[in-house]
Amino acid sequence: MHEHNRFNILRVDSSVRREQSITRKLGDEVVQRLMRDHPEARLTLRDLADPVDFIDADWVAANLTDPAERDESQHLALAESDRLVAELDAADAIVLTTPVYNFSVPAALKAWIDMICRARLSFHYTAKGPQGMLRDRPAYLVMASGGMPFGSPVDFVSGYLRHIFAFIGIQDVRMVQAERTGGGVTASERAARAMIDAWLPRAAVATTARYPAQEIAS
Repeated sequence: MHEHNRFNILRVDSSVRREQSITRKLGDEVVQRLMRDHPEARLTLRDLADPVDFIDADWVAANLTDPAERDESQHLALAESDRLVAELDAADAIVLTTPVYNFSVPAALKAWIDMICRARLSFHYTAKGPQGMLRDRPAYLVMASGGMPFGSPVDFVSGYLRHIFAFIGIQDVRMVQAERTGGGVTASERAARAMIDAWLPRAAVATTARYPAQEIAS
């Protein structure tokens, strides 16, 4: 852990909807359980409804330049990416929430992924191929689909996100999935909550979740 053994939680939301979002609602429940188990945790919120930048030609050129040889403009081009990787690396648990848009992830989430997949920073190349550089820790992937069944041939989200996290070194991926929410959310949310229960069992005595030390990432 970081910061004198204080437990750090990073929450990344990617739905364009701040209200009436199933993934945000389920993400709340995951975070509440984590805060219950780690009452003094620091919670960092990264809301991609306020999107990060997309990578561009200057970003790629800077990333391909040896760190020792980068000029000031190249360091500036990578500054946001540096912050996002550091934010991810500091987390002891990650809660990533995403809807499925047109069989894939929202564009804002793809932009975040492009920012955190950094050669020589979050992964590096070896004789055996790419190897993740981040330490393993639980990553709760909270997903919702209006019609697409998870695990079906057209589920291009679950495997992709699992691979991305493994690619940078995070193998402990824990799926929470609400599917076919377009036909009514009650059954799908119930199934997703059962997955949350499996990963983070309910307390015998109900507790009131607290959110101390929140930090809104910017």
